[in-house]
Amino acid sequence: MNSKRLAGKTALVTGSGQGIGAAIARTFAAEGAQVAIVTRTARTGKETLDAILATGGQAMLRVSDVGSAKEIENAVADVVSAYGKLDIVVHNAASFAAGTVEDLDEDALDQALSVNLKAAFRLSKAAVPHLRRQGGGRLLFTSSVTGPRVAMPGASYYAASKSGLNGFIRSAAIELAPDCITVNGVEPGFIKTPAMDLLADEAGQKAMAKYVPLGCLGAPEDVAYAMLYLASDEAGYVTGQTIVVDGGSTLPESPVFADQAEGVKSLDRN
Repeated sequence: MNSKRLAGKTALVTGSGQGIGAAIARTFAAEGAQVAIVTRTARTGKETLDAILATGGQAMLRVSDVGSAKEIENAVADVVSAYGKLDIVVHNAASFAAGTVEDLDEDALDQALSVNLKAAFRLSKAAVPHLRRQGGGRLLFTSSVTGPRVAMPGASYYAASKSGLNGFIRSAAIELAPDCITVNGVEPGFIKTPAMDLLADEAGQKAMAKYVPLGCLGAPEDVAYAMLYLASDEAGYVTGQTIVVDGGSTLPESPVFADQAEGVKSLDRN
């Protein structure tokens, strides 16, 4: 494990204004990468930018909506123009649209598919020529355990988009392997982010944590460190894979078995 594992690399991270994306951007910058913060909201993007600059890191902010093919293309071009190259691309931006199958909302469905799944195709298409020019690179995606492994009511749009994303990761990995471009992802479980705060209040989150074998919700940095491994030279022979970061929450066959771990102390996060 080398310090500054991403020294000399340029990374683009979408959805990096807050939560998991911000943690990825900060972690990559701390490991020596020049980071392009690509996010739809200027205010939160600037917060991530300021945090990186305050610790001596290198970063730029590009306000962009990844739901737009043209904006994605322009964002990639701007980053390459600013830094001269592109080595690592992380698509983390996501749309969580709640809705049942019976009460289909076409607009919400289109939004979830555009941001979560179609953007993966668009971003890859824009980035691959630059990665190839570098002799290889990394395409990384924030997927989810919801869809590929588990399900919840009202999350069918999100689950379908993330399941599709995992299929994209595997297929793209085969296509791009001859160019030494690896394609991988991380599947987070319950992670303590602003998005989680919208999903459940404090009491609800405590109830969720009860069914996590490690006894707590994850931190954004837990996902960021998994992404760091996949972005680093250490993962040069890993492609078409996803890493589950969920504290073990998808392991029990039933909540009954999770209850048996109640006497185990929660993971010490300090």
